[in-house]
Amino acid sequence: MAVPKNIGALLQSEIIEDAADKDEGVCVLGIFGKSAMQPGSAKDSLINTLADKHVFSLFGSDDTDSPGGGTSIQAYYNQENRVLYLVLTSVFDNRQLIRACESLTAGLGHAEAHEFWKGAEKDHCLQLLYLFSLCHVLLLVHPTCSFDVTYDRMFRALDALRQKALPLLRSAIKDSQVSKEWKLNCRPCPPRLLFVFHMNGALRVGSSGTGNGTDGSGGDKPKKHSPRRRMQHALEDQIYRIFRKSRVLTNQSSNCLFTVPANQAFVYVVPGPDEDPIGSLLGHLRSNCVLRESEGGTPAPRQRRYQQMRHSNRQPSFNVESSLSSGGQLVDCTLKEFLWQHVELVLTKKGFDDSVGRNPQPSHFELPTYSKWVHIAYKLYQVMIESSEDDAAEISLKVQGQLKVLEGFLDADAKFSENRCQKALPLAHSAYQSNLPHNYTTTVHKNQLAQALRVYSQHARGVAFQRYALQLHEDCYKFWSNGHQLCEERSLTDQHCVHKFHLLPKPGEKPEMDHNPPILYHNSRGRSTSSCNCGRKQSPREDPFDIQAANYDFYQMLEEKCCGKLERINFPVFQASTPDPAPASDEVPRPGEVPPSGEADRLKEKETSTHTPGDSTSLSLALSLGQSTDSLGTYGDGAEGQEKRPSLVDRQHSTVEYLPGMLHSGCPKGLLPKFSSWSLVKLGPAKAYNSLTGLEQPGFLPGSAFLLPWDVVIRSRSEEDVGSLEPLDGGPASWPAPNKASAGKRGSAGGIGRGRRRDDVARAFVGFEYEDSRGRRFLSSGPDKVVKVLGQGGPKEPATRCLNSDMPLYIPSPAQGRGIKPHYAQLARLFVVVPDAPLEIVLNPQVQPGPPPCPIFHPEQPEVVLPPDGLWVLRFPYAYVTDRGPCYPPKENQPLANFRVLRGILRANMTSSTPQ
Repeated sequence: MAVPKNIGALLQSEIIEDAADKDEGVCVLGIFGKSAMQPGSAKDSLINTLADKHVFSLFGSDDTDSPGGGTSIQAYYNQENRVLYLVLTSVFDNRQLIRACESLTAGLGHAEAHEFWKGAEKDHCLQLLYLFSLCHVLLLVHPTCSFDVTYDRMFRALDALRQKALPLLRSAIKDSQVSKEWKLNCRPCPPRLLFVFHMNGALRVGSSGTGNGTDGSGGDKPKKHSPRRRMQHALEDQIYRIFRKSRVLTNQSSNCLFTVPANQAFVYVVPGPDEDPIGSLLGHLRSNCVLRESEGGTPAPRQRRYQQMRHSNRQPSFNVESSLSSGGQLVDCTLKEFLWQHVELVLTKKGFDDSVGRNPQPSHFELPTYSKWVHIAYKLYQVMIESSEDDAAEISLKVQGQLKVLEGFLDADAKFSENRCQKALPLAHSAYQSNLPHNYTTTVHKNQLAQALRVYSQHARGVAFQRYALQLHEDCYKFWSNGHQLCEERSLTDQHCVHKFHLLPKPGEKPEMDHNPPILYHNSRGRSTSSCNCGRKQSPREDPFDIQAANYDFYQMLEEKCCGKLERINFPVFQASTPDPAPASDEVPRPGEVPPSGEADRLKEKETSTHTPGDSTSLSLALSLGQSTDSLGTYGDGAEGQEKRPSLVDRQHSTVEYLPGMLHSGCPKGLLPKFSSWSLVKLGPAKAYNSLTGLEQPGFLPGSAFLLPWDVVIRSRSEEDVGSLEPLDGGPASWPAPNKASAGKRGSAGGIGRGRRRDDVARAFVGFEYEDSRGRRFLSSGPDKVVKVLGQGGPKEPATRCLNSDMPLYIPSPAQGRGIKPHYAQLARLFVVVPDAPLEIVLNPQVQPGPPPCPIFHPEQPEVVLPPDGLWVLRFPYAYVTDRGPCYPPKENQPLANFRVLRGILRANMTSSTPQ
């Protein structure tokens, strides 16, 4: 074989041998180690020196490297010397190291990079074990003249791996034609390990090679050995002592991973290169091509070639000392002479007797033929390197599983990191569980987990940091979910349920605490005091979690005790025509979608706004179905001056699908809820309200139960007042007759109403009632003012300010508690006293319970005409909920002006529908 091959290609190819040499044995020589960061490879040059041929390129050929820069074994068979060379290249060689670095991605983390390098090291160890199972002699090449103690740890790891994988390797070669000892030990003999160190400039030896040292006294004294020979002896003693201390070498060589000779040199130090490498190469060329003058005569061509080979064998490629010193004393041998004394023991079938002690046991030895060795090597190659067949694949997987033995020996960094992170985990668990309630929410869990990770990061180090951080996540989550998880449901007032994770009872099912998980109703332990629909009775209530309990069930319960028999105006609700009605699906036209033809006409309708004259913008159905910024997310664009939908009463409502939530400006048309969240009742006639005493209902703060007067101008139909009641729109009817003064100029220059009769003005009363969670009630005379009347007579401020401005839905309660957190009162009712006069008062409530673009809520009948002569009470919803979630009360950092009742809630008309 003229060129080296990959071990896989060599085992699958056929080499033609001479018939005379076919039955002779072959010595297998393995070479491994590290190389310096230089263009050339020291291991390749050793093969060139030992084979006296240019087998490997001087600077290394990429063709012999494995693709991707991985571990590979190159083989070269020298049939003349009956020696098979196996060269192991890995990431410890410069070319493979550069390729491995190039294959790493840029964003690779520390743990992933560590895993990559340790994986490459494991592959190197597995192929090195392959060499130890097939070679007679192994050569460890090192680029410096100092022993690398990491080899001791690697050899102990290889020995442990070999003991674990030995039964698997036996099953792979059990049918081979080899001796029983080979099948039992899975190797032809305990291989002998030799060491080759490069001086690398550490010790300079003159080119004369005298071999005489100089002592400290300055006198010349002949030495028995050269400095390099003394260095070799010192390295042998050091290596043998280290391996004996670590139990890599024992007395019985058959039980060891490798052996070293007891009476032969096993360390060779290669001298450093000359100062002039080109001159050195020319000198080698000259010595190989030119015959010495002492060998006179012109030999025959065959004789000349033979003499050149002898001369080349005598002169190694390295710069070594002369074989004879000036005193005729033998000094250093060549590398080939150093190695061939061990190879001859193999080729002569003498074997190695490296056992020591009182009763040394002879070790087995076998010199196979080339064909027999290839058969065994191919079997082990399939199991240890590359699996191809089914039987070998199963054994190969088991061998790969035994590589975990290497972790404790090779990966000291990971072992340190494992121990460090394992010690940090209990500290992190303690930090997580400190000051924890028995049940807590996701927010508390995340905060405690962040604290635990901070403690963990202060103590944990190394490549196992990320893996144990994930384990900390899992442990904390298991602790939280194992009986410590609080119910995540929030009430309509933004309070969490105090129960641990539970299920809601089904219809007709009773709560059960012992069930896992328990079956319970939501409860936030929040209690408040609220009044009934008419406001004459107060009762405590639980914090509601659904819209029906908040806006319907509580008031229905109080109606049986208080206001069940009062006259009322019922708002339209869903009337089912089928036994099993279904809630409407949330399918509304999105921006950019084409709605059905029937809906397209509806979406094109122009709608007018009654609360903001002259300022109206359209609101998309899809955008208005979003959520507010604090609880409902993003609704869409535009909230101020949104269009009011046409009255749903004018349209045929669905009797199959009902609206699952409350009615607002973003709901689909033609749908009604199953119950109304609003209430409109009549307390009695107009005279039921006494302006001197105010409302006689419980819970009002002193002096704050007085309604605000609202003077509404009406017009008389008598003929004598036709001139004074002319229209004020500036038309022709308002022009004065000739020689007559206009009605507005009659008398003194007073106001418009001056000179009119008393029946021109009707007095109504309006009151915006606010109620806090403690049941304290008061009326407001403006967006930022509470009604306060001292003594008799009632309030003096008119209701015009309240009616012509947006009233806040929440205002700070006048009676704040002792806590720092502000206490808010919510708009609960609207009191309207309609006088007995030719007057119609139209009720049109519109509430925007959140910052823009929150939808606008209104009753199922947007406009309601209040009959005359009555004291009417409009009860607002306790909570506002859309199909996307509730609109929570304002937080501390939210302005209250965003939560409002739009102006235009009341409008006065004459019975002839003439607007005023």
